[in-house]
Amino acid sequence: MMYFVPRHLKLLLSSKEMARRSLVRFSGISIVTSSSLMYSQKSLLWFYSSKPNHHEYQQGNRDQDLYSLSLSIGSPARVQKLIASQSDPLLAKEIFDIASRVANFRVSYSSYHILIIKLARSKHFSLVEDLLVRLKSEPYAVSTSLFSGLIKVYEEADMPEKALKTFYTMLEFKCQPLPKHLNRILEVLVSHRNYVRPAFDLFKNAHRHRVSPNTTSYNILMRAFCLNDNLSIAYSLFNQMFKRDVLPDIESYRILMQGLCRKSQVNRAVDLLEDMLNKGFVPDALSYTTLLNALCRKNKLREAYKLLCRMKVKGCNPDILHYNTVILGFCREGCAADACKILMDMPSNGCLPNLVSYRTLVGGLCDQGLFDDAKNYIQEMISKGFSPHFSISHALINGFCNVGKIKEACEVVEQLLEHGDAPHLDSWAVVLPMICEENDKSRIESSFKEILRVEITPNTRLIHAAAGLEEYVIRKAEAKSRRP
Repeated sequence: MMYFVPRHLKLLLSSKEMARRSLVRFSGISIVTSSSLMYSQKSLLWFYSSKPNHHEYQQGNRDQDLYSLSLSIGSPARVQKLIASQSDPLLAKEIFDIASRVANFRVSYSSYHILIIKLARSKHFSLVEDLLVRLKSEPYAVSTSLFSGLIKVYEEADMPEKALKTFYTMLEFKCQPLPKHLNRILEVLVSHRNYVRPAFDLFKNAHRHRVSPNTTSYNILMRAFCLNDNLSIAYSLFNQMFKRDVLPDIESYRILMQGLCRKSQVNRAVDLLEDMLNKGFVPDALSYTTLLNALCRKNKLREAYKLLCRMKVKGCNPDILHYNTVILGFCREGCAADACKILMDMPSNGCLPNLVSYRTLVGGLCDQGLFDDAKNYIQEMISKGFSPHFSISHALINGFCNVGKIKEACEVVEQLLEHGDAPHLDSWAVVLPMICEENDKSRIESSFKEILRVEITPNTRLIHAAAGLEEYVIRKAEAKSRRP
């Protein structure tokens, strides 16, 4: 008897050769392939399409073959392995459907689980819904891992509504959600501003479904409300934790401190830190960074420095970020001299200044006109292998030129050249006119010798500017020679 091959069978036999072999191995069915595409009755039934009206295939024969197939199909475990081996989720779904139509054969729960996750990952969400409906009519105990997988897929697909629906689907399956499922769904929801309120409603009603929110649950919502400018709700949630015997952690305090600092309520944030310390918590480095930055921005420099000194006593050694935050705060408020003291204290506290420390300090000193001190720190940072940013070196060179200290400006240029750094063209444009205005020819020549004494290589970038600088000096000299 000759049969026409359904479309999905052709796909299985050609591009899915491995699937065909697996199917043949576990079913024990022989397949005959020839130019006329002859198949045994058992072979046909495995791949029988959903169209029942093939004129060659009568109902009686079909029933007989279904009965024969039920005797040779093998175990549900073999069907499961075949479904799991398919890289094409739609092909896996066809195999699942064909096996489901075999009389007296029940597809295993594992096959449902594997296929649902396969389809979800490939974004065939309508097929996922259909399979869940079918699964609900089966007498299987559904595991929470199935829904954990679905929540993860919906999170990656950025589908908060489906993630929320999954929680209630678990209840329909009489599958008890755990706090980790609640928290995962809350994370998905609060990542969207429009779903913060639905997340809050789910959180408030969780106990009705015998799910107890834990510290992580509170932290998720507190952070969401802080970021959405609802600090009062975040504070209320924080206080509820103590009433409901949920112990806050370091992150709970930090989230609320960050929210308070964002609202410029620095004093309340400091009070919260004290409460945290009194309860035996050791604040982490990020909590201190938040407070130090807020105190400096509110011009509470003394309090910031005291907090910096207390950190080590309270069990958290200040790192380079903490020091640089305070140094920047002092420099920004015109207290660069005090920032120098902080930098000098760093090595004794086990923290060495870095490039940012020096650049911030030199910039602050230049802003206050303390050019000699700035020059000393430039020398120090260069001796330690750090390169000054051209904006910092230019500020120092320009500052010396503005107060008439040409020699010092040239010394800074010389230091940069020796270190292999090319002064910015703006720096040359400031220095050279000052030199050319001098009436003492010997001093001009001496200054140029100091600048150009260092051998310049093509890698310094200065070589590209040399021709322009030469022309500039020549023009200045020629202009002076024309004067009466």
